[in-house]
Amino acid sequence: MSRNPDLERQAREILIRNDRGGYTVPTHGLYPFQWNWDSAFVALGFATFDRDRAWREIETLVSAQWADGMIPHIIFHQQDEGYFPGPEVWATGRTPPTSGITQPPVLATILRQLWEAEGADPACPRMRALYRACLASHRWFHTFRDPLGNGLVMVTHNWETGRDNSSEWDDALARVDTAAVGPYQRRDTGHVDAAMRPRQEEYDRYVAILQFGRECGWDHAAIADRGPFRMIDVGMSMMLLRANRDLLALAEAQGDYEAAGELRARIALSERGMDWLWNEEAGAYCSRDVITGESSGLVTNASFLAFYAGVGSEAQRARLIAALERIAGSARYLLPSLEAGSRAYDHRRYWRGPVWLVVSYMVAEGLAQQGHADWAERIREDSARLIETAGFYESFSPETGEGSGGPDFSWTAAMWLAWCGR
Repeated sequence: MSRNPDLERQAREILIRNDRGGYTVPTHGLYPFQWNWDSAFVALGFATFDRDRAWREIETLVSAQWADGMIPHIIFHQQDEGYFPGPEVWATGRTPPTSGITQPPVLATILRQLWEAEGADPACPRMRALYRACLASHRWFHTFRDPLGNGLVMVTHNWETGRDNSSEWDDALARVDTAAVGPYQRRDTGHVDAAMRPRQEEYDRYVAILQFGRECGWDHAAIADRGPFRMIDVGMSMMLLRANRDLLALAEAQGDYEAAGELRARIALSERGMDWLWNEEAGAYCSRDVITGESSGLVTNASFLAFYAGVGSEAQRARLIAALERIAGSARYLLPSLEAGSRAYDHRRYWRGPVWLVVSYMVAEGLAQQGHADWAERIREDSARLIETAGFYESFSPETGEGSGGPDFSWTAAMWLAWCGR
């Protein structure tokens, strides 16, 4: 039962309006293509009123999976000049055109939810096909994105993290050479206030990293070995660990014992490896630079995905709850993407402070599953109040509740339908 039938109707209308026939754009104008983790969360929204459409969302996504197993972060199903960098800049040579990088691996977790909600039939053909796609994707991460052999995820472009301009990347991005970038025309600031988007000097670095990948012919082994940006991302690492747990449940249900053994070994490896990301001074899990070994030392919303991943000692979890209490004292709405007072905190600028409901959802789910129902409910209530106050924006100020980024945003609508509006 929805807490607000009018918002329920609006949320459904947003998903239907952003539907492009088998895939959903995040919002009109700003993001005119299909994005990887957006589609996974959008499927949860569709599942509340059109289950066939929910399945088709992720089936369309994996239809563009590369032969090596990578599921790209953008699929360019049709031409649209309103976005940069478009398919001609990526030049991956794929059909349909795609970007050359990936995004957070949440798909297996969403797949398990869809499957279990329909009765968990091990013979379900749609689940079985998508299971194989997810398994190939997870194997790609293991092959190309675990250079330290500790079960953690290295990213080679900050866009892969989904937390594009997080302050966690600042030091690593500062080393990226932009001398050969050349002129280009951004499109994002023509759709939303530039004060809510990454700065120009940051965008130059993003383009330089893209150009390196293109010059490598999108050879993922070469990029992972020599790329100018290589970070072990706490968010991706936590989400992949959780996704491996969910994929294991699917493997066991089908009797795929070989894959189940493989997944158990990877889960154990990641559980052991996660301590490498623990920063005792910060009292939280933080991303680390592969090139320098330095920890970001920053408490972000991704730090709290430890509960979602099911990791951390009793003492570590207590430190994380203490950090959550501290953040709750400075933020009117949980969960900000960066703790107030941190380096480069900005309550309106993209991932340097604003609340993003998909991360809040995963954190709340983890908190509830790990025995912190009070914190899970606080985050859920804050998320609902943000939508009730500002509407279905891309993100929100943790201080004022003001919406930021694109309006009528698909995954925000999905979060109302599947989670915080219930």
